[in-house]
Amino acid sequence: MSAYIKAHVMIGVTTNVVTSIEVTASNGADYPMLAPLLKRTAASFDVEQLSADKAYSGRSNLEAVAAVGGAAYIPFKSNTKAVASGLWKQAFDFYQDHQEEFYAQYHKRSNVEATFSMIKAKFGAFVRSKTPVAQRNEVLCKVLAHNLCVLVQSFYEFGVQPEFWRNGNAVLRSVETLALTNLPPRTPWGASNFYKSPQQP
Repeated sequence: MSAYIKAHVMIGVTTNVVTSIEVTASNGADYPMLAPLLKRTAASFDVEQLSADKAYSGRSNLEAVAAVGGAAYIPFKSNTKAVASGLWKQAFDFYQDHQEEFYAQYHKRSNVEATFSMIKAKFGAFVRSKTPVAQRNEVLCKVLAHNLCVLVQSFYEFGVQPEFWRNGNAVLRSVETLALTNLPPRTPWGASNFYKSPQQP
């Protein structure tokens, strides 16, 4: 029987960018992955909402989402009981009393399935490496390549201007050997904004 590895990811629902990933063995539990994935995501992104399935339902995960200023849309398990007060009660009451609004937000989690489909369609659904470390690195490379694809798409779709380091424009102007005038015409940031070739007046 083939062995599997498991990728736990957090994604953005607008671009399907993978904001954080952890690769584990196939039997790796889902629940404890949410907090570290969220922590790494919140270090670079503003987290307004988080949707996850029932495998992530629990008090500590609700608290982790609230700690970064987000609203959690995680369904409660059927045997869940309300408590007298606190964040758990607030979330449970909202889930019970406003299910239409809750599920309208919760269903954004389907974007994670779309993201996995994008990665598998473009870079393959299987890993070819033999050792656990190599398999993990292969999955990480696939996700990195996916993120580069959605980044380039965002240049055109949302007008995102790339800035890969602080004072990048000044650095580019000083490095004449980069010859940015040879970039393709569709390059969204415009080579002429960064570099003027010696041939130009």
